[in-house]
Parts: sequence; structure tokens; C-alpha cells
Amino acid sequence: MRGIHSVVDDLRRSVFTEVARLAYEGGDFSRIDSLPYKIIPGEVAQYRHDVFLERAIVTERLRLACGLPLRTAAEMSLASDGIEEAAKPEKYYEPPLINIIPFACNACPPKEIRVSSNCQGCLSHPCMNVCPKGAISVGRDGKSQIDQEKCIKCGRCLSQCPYNAISRIERPCAKACGMDAIGSDERGRAKIDYNKCVSCGMCLVNCPFAAIADKSQIFQLIQAINKGDEVIACVAPAFVGQFGKDATPRKLKKAMRLLGFADTVEVAIGADLCTVEEAHDFLDNVPEHLDFMGTSCCPAWSVMAKKLFPEFKDNISMALTPMVITARLMKKEHPNARIVFVGPCAAKKLEASRRSVRSEVDFVLTFEELQGMFDAKEIDFATLEPDDCDTDFESGTGAGRGFAVGGGVAAAVAEVIARIAPDREIEVEYGDGLRECRRMLMMAKAGKRHGYLLEGMACPGGCVAGAGTITPVLNATSNVRAYKAKAERQNSLESEYVDRLKEVEE
Repeated sequence: MRGIHSVVDDLRRSVFTEVARLAYEGGDFSRIDSLPYKIIPGEVAQYRHDVFLERAIVTERLRLACGLPLRTAAEMSLASDGIEEAAKPEKYYEPPLINIIPFACNACPPKEIRVSSNCQGCLSHPCMNVCPKGAISVGRDGKSQIDQEKCIKCGRCLSQCPYNAISRIERPCAKACGMDAIGSDERGRAKIDYNKCVSCGMCLVNCPFAAIADKSQIFQLIQAINKGDEVIACVAPAFVGQFGKDATPRKLKKAMRLLGFADTVEVAIGADLCTVEEAHDFLDNVPEHLDFMGTSCCPAWSVMAKKLFPEFKDNISMALTPMVITARLMKKEHPNARIVFVGPCAAKKLEASRRSVRSEVDFVLTFEELQGMFDAKEIDFATLEPDDCDTDFESGTGAGRGFAVGGGVAAAVAEVIARIAPDREIEVEYGDGLRECRRMLMMAKAGKRHGYLLEGMACPGGCVAGAGTITPVLNATSNVRAYKAKAERQNSLESEYVDRLKEVEE
């Protein structure tokens, strides 16, 4: 589904746009009660069997976009309930971050192996012959049938059918979840086990029914802007191409200023310092004190590692993430400013809500949410002209920018190690998505990753594939690589901020 524009994208974008417009206009926020009728106009359903159901779903998405809690269909209340309490810049997320709207869920069947009408009833029945549990039998019509009680979903029958008559059916959200955190409620609807969930958001972007949404801080951020606070945006390098080909760094700075931001900086500067810190950590600890070291920048990966492999909690680098480093640098230069991280990641919202990070990062926006703000202000990059004060981002190195693409973090660290200790050989492995990350740590548990640097990314493809991105992953990857190549400096040790590493570590 990723990269194919659909009505689901339009619905999400409409919700973010209307919430942003509501916040910018101010006044009586109870106007939110009318927004479901604006987003879903008329008397005839556009996407589902019932226009009232469509509006009910949009209502809950609007509330989540305002940071308000999800409600069930059993509750009688208005969209605006609690809206005044939410209209405060100081309001933080209340768990859970990722939410399934129960009455929006299609109750897709759980994982099954099924025989389709393509079955020809052949004489050899290879499907039956390879089944290890005897779950396949032949009906009176000579065609195969599967006993779901016996089936273990191994897929051997699927691979052996000469007519491709057997298929695997799986919930898209559950299939995308690398933590196996999605089960079923009593009605067969998808339900998240929050003891397993790491808030990566992969279920959110893979649900074809728009039944899953995360909470947003758009509403609270704009309250801070309207109040006149100094708000500085720290933008992740994955931004390249997210807002269209016309959204150059100079134009982005102008657009952000039109939204009310005092300044915009690139998080690549924090990525560079994170790289140097992790390189030193690796050289100091692997393999003398630690068998291997994992990178720190992806919060979903690090939380997963600590949840499923607690014995490796010390193996995941304690280096500050690029988001936190950049925020600290800005706070030191602008102590009264509010810092906003703008990036591709849903899990960064969870990271920013930690008590140890709250003092550094005030708000987190995804690219998709930021696009809603651009739409609310009717900013068109094609016609936007930057001012003389608007410049390109020039502080980050190519290595720091490369963090956005899978494998880029470990590559950056390895390049710094090669400069510091040219005789040191380093083995690197990249986990592409949480399932690969889990496999990678299983190999480490078996003692097969001795001396390795392990990079884990929850989103397959890296940050460019995050739940808050807009652009197709392949396009985003190409854009970031081109942007990386343009940097004047390529190694993180060449960063103009490298001498400030001790400053942000304090």
C-alpha cells in the first residue's frame, strides 16, 4: 500500500488541515462539531455504507488529531468535549499514542491459508501430501479443503499448488506489525496489545480502512505560536521531496516562517554528533565490555530490543538521539524557545513524551501533519518565493543527512571509526523493519554477532518510510541520497558542531 495515493491519505490530510485551520483561527473551538459535515458532506456515503458512520469515524480522527482520547460508539458526546482543556501548549500525550477506532475496523480475518475456486481437483494433490498436520483433505468434488483447526499456517501447501489456488490471508495491520502486537477483540476487530506495541505506526499506514490513527500535537503547537512564543522547528533530513519537488530548503524556511516558526534548522547536525558519540562508545566498549553495540536513533527499535531482549539493554547505545541533541543545541542558544521536532516518525512522539526528554522537545510533528498546516495556510511551494534571509541548510554533513535511509546510521558511524582508528575492522549489520531487527538480535543471542555494530530501523527502508511520510519510499530514498551527495562535508567529524558534543552531553 505504501506509495499509492488513496482516499485514506485524503481523509487523514483533510483532518490535519481542518484541525490546523481551527487552531489558527482561534475563537470558539466548539466549531469542531461541524467539521465532520465539512469533511464528509451531503447525505450519501462516499466510502462506507452509511454517511453517519463515516462522520463518526472522522469525528474520532479529529479528536485524536487534537490530542484528545478515543471514545467508543457507546458514548454519547460531542466532538468538542474536552476541546478547551486540549487547547493548551503544555498538554502532553495521554497514552495510548496509536489507536484503533473499533467501529472503523473491518474485522478482517486473522491469518489463514485458504483454497480458492482455482483448485482443479488434480490427482496428485501435492498440497495434501506436504501438509505436516494432515489439515488438507479432498472433498466430494475432488477439490482440496483445509481444516483451519489443524492448520499451522506454514504455507507449504501454498508453495506446492501448481495452479496457485491456495493463498494466505492476513490482516494488513497485523502483517505490518513487527511486534505481533495486534490481536482481536470479542467482536473480531483488531486490538493492540500495548505491552508489546512500540508505536512505530506501521499498522497505521497499512490499514486500508483508515481505522488506525495516532494522536497529534498540531492543536497545541499552534496555540503556542498564536500566543507569541518563540518556536523553533528542527527538521529531519528525510524532509527532502516530502512536500513536492518545489519545496527546496530555502522555500521550506520561508514556508515555516509563514506558519509562525521563528527559525528552522536541520536535525542532521544532531545526527553528526550522535555519530561521533556512538563511534567513541563502540571503540571504548566493543568487544572488551560488550559483545556488540546497537545504534540508538530509532526509538521503536531500541524499545523493542529492551522489551524482548532485556539482557541486551546495555548493548543499545546510550548516545543521545539526533532529535534530542539538536533540541539541546537550540535550547542552549534560545533558552526560552519551544522546540518542535518535525520528521517522518510516529515513535518520536513517544520518545519526546519521556520525562527525560520533555525539557528538550516540546512538540513532535510528522511531515503529514506539517502538510496539513501548509494546507490550512494555503501555502503553495510552486509559487512561493524565498526571502533574502532564507538560506539552504548547510550545517549538516552528508553522513548526518544519510541517517534517513536504512543502513545510513551504521555507515556514518563506521566512517568515523575509520578516521579515528584506521586499523580497526568493524562488522556491520542492518535490520530492515522490526522482524529483521528481532532476527538480528536472536543471532546476537546465539553468540553470532561478536564485535558487530547493529543498526535497527523499525520502518522497512529507514526513516524515509516512517508512518508520518508523504512521498513513496523509493522516491524519498533517491531524494535523500541526492541531498546527501550535495553536502560540502561528508564525514561527521567534519561537522562545525563537533566541538560542542561535550556541551550537549552534560
